[in-house]
Amino acid sequence: MNSPESVSDEGRTLTSRGYRITVDDGRDSFFAICLEDPDSDTAWIMSDTVRSVEDMQ
Repeated sequence: MNSPESVSDEGRTLTSRGYRITVDDGRDSFFAICLEDPDSDTAWIMSDTVRSVEDMQ
């Protein structure tokens, strides 16, 4: 396990990508989002619990 680094957020940006992932030979699909620091190969997080704002109201 890596120890967390202390890094200033000033001037840093994250990139994000959305995915529609299809499984079971196309019978089911779900959405996922990935947030990552483009300057680091190890600073990223992916979530498959993406919901639209309308669904959360």
